[in-house]
Order: sequence, then structure tokens, then C-alpha cells
Amino acid sequence: MDITLQPNGAFHSALVHLEPGDQFKSDSGAMFRASSNVDNDVTTISRGGGLLAGLKRLAGGDTFFLSTYQTTGGGGGEVGVAPVLQGHVAQVDVESSQPWLCAGGSFLGCDGQLDLTPRFQGLKGMFSGENLFFMEVSGTGPLLVGAYGSISEVPVDGELVVDTGHVVAFESSLSYTLSKTGGSWLTSYLAGEGFVLRFEGQGRLLVQSHNPREFGAMLGRRLPPRQG
Repeated sequence: MDITLQPNGAFHSALVHLEPGDQFKSDSGAMFRASSNVDNDVTTISRGGGLLAGLKRLAGGDTFFLSTYQTTGGGGGEVGVAPVLQGHVAQVDVESSQPWLCAGGSFLGCDGQLDLTPRFQGLKGMFSGENLFFMEVSGTGPLLVGAYGSISEVPVDGELVVDTGHVVAFESSLSYTLSKTGGSWLTSYLAGEGFVLRFEGQGRLLVQSHNPREFGAMLGRRLPPRQG
């Protein structure tokens, strides 16, 4: 399997080249083109556990279904995938010794041999503006993540503060807590700064430059009221 990232202004995508025997899985609906000999199997089943895993993925901001692609007829083929929102796509090479966690809807696709397991984030996921479930990706192989805006990789060695809604993915060696930006929880909220995630440990963190929730809230206030 070989993956070619295709930057095109604000609208990034990826082209996945499959050899016979390769499998690639993605969020259902991420595919925008495919070779005629590529078979697409849509399912809720992942190694995270069937129907329940699909419901957890839905609560985590991903789609309910997964699509699995492989070629037929003994030849190679290709699949093009892209995120829903305009922004960058990044490839992470996951190693067996270090799983990654994908935040709210950032998972785009991965090697079919990687394991996907929704992980409950507890109350900090509910109040942080992130999602209740993060997607843990483990094994060995390439992982694709999408973002709203540009993606930056930040090495963490100690502590780093990230505004909520800007986390794309991070290594499981990092832990995080929900924190406030102002002197108190109330002043943080009233000042419009909201809350932050305070990461600790040593590992890599991917962040996105824009917050889709904030954009959606701003856009919603400017839309005319529904009629009827």
C-alpha cells in the first residue's frame, strides 16, 4: 500500500494505491473516486466490536459505518478519500508500541490491519467541547487524519495547553486534563475564552488551526430563522 497526499489549496485529499491483498478502511462517505476493480464493503464491524463500536463512533463525531476497500481480479487499484470539511490531510505512521487517539471526527482512514477502538473520555469529553469518545488506532501501518484548516505537529515534552476544539490526534503516551483559561471557571466562560486541554507527558500531538464548532456557532447566528 502506498498513500499520496494531494494538497490543493484549502481542500486536501489522499490517493491510496492498493496492491492485491491490501485492505484500506475509511469513514463511510470519505471516498470520492475509485478504480473499477476496487470492492467496497460497508459495515459497522471493526475490531472494536460490532454494533456497539458503531454507536460509539457516532458519539465520537465519526460516521456510524466503516468502508473497507480491496482490489479484485488480481490487479492493483486506487481509492481517493477526503474529509468533509475543507482543510489539510496528514499521514501518521502508527507503530505497534505506540497507539494514537483521534479526536472528534478527525479519523479519515487507515490500513486495514490497524485496530480501531472507541475510547470513552468521561466527563472531560462532555464539557471540553471535544467528543465523548476518541478513536484509538493501534497496530502497525499508515493512518490518515483530516482537519478543519491546517495541521501542525507539536512535540510535547512536559506540558502543553491547547484550546478545546483544536485537537486532531495524539500519541497515547500523552494524558490530558480539562482546565480553565481565566482566574476562575466563571470568568473563563464569560470572557468567551472557554476551556483548554492541558496535555502532559512525552509524545506527538496534531492540532488544527480552526475550530469547526466555533465556526458552526458563528454561522448559525447569521442564518435567517426557519419558516414554518
